[in-house]
Amino acid sequence: MIILGIDPGSRLTGYGLIRLEGNQTYYLESGCLKITADNVAMRLQQIAEGIKEVIMRYQPEEAAIEQIFMHQNPNSALKLGQARGAAMAALTMPVVEYTARQVKQAVVGYGAAKKEQIQHMVTRLLNIQQVLQADAADALAVALCHAHSRSGLIKLGVKATRKKRSSWRDFKI
Repeated sequence: MIILGIDPGSRLTGYGLIRLEGNQTYYLESGCLKITADNVAMRLQQIAEGIKEVIMRYQPEEAAIEQIFMHQNPNSALKLGQARGAAMAALTMPVVEYTARQVKQAVVGYGAAKKEQIQHMVTRLLNIQQVLQADAADALAVALCHAHSRSGLIKLGVKATRKKRSSWRDFKI
């Protein structure tokens, strides 16, 4: 099982891929899509195309993406929402959404963890030797959060019902 984690952004969109084999989690790849276009439509297209390229290389079966939290600046939240939508539109598999607090809780054990703590724990959990860029580490954290949530739901005997876009709220016991 390969899981794609996405940390959306209008200038940098992080992505991270992990592979699950039984109880083991392995690091595959991570990075950031650097969005260079000045035009909003072109930026969104760059995000979608970048995510599609990652999907083509690794063929993930599931994806997880961070939910938007309301910023002080509504314009920033709107831009983030557009980037998130472009990434989600490129996905061809079920996608699950997690709040930043859920991701931090799953990876660090503390819902208000700082970026440095997330980077540290992701590198430890996945046995990564190089320093990860913050957005790539966040995307891997989203993938890890999904892996942990997924394994818990499977142990409970929960099965997915596939709709247009699946979310963990669509699961039946």
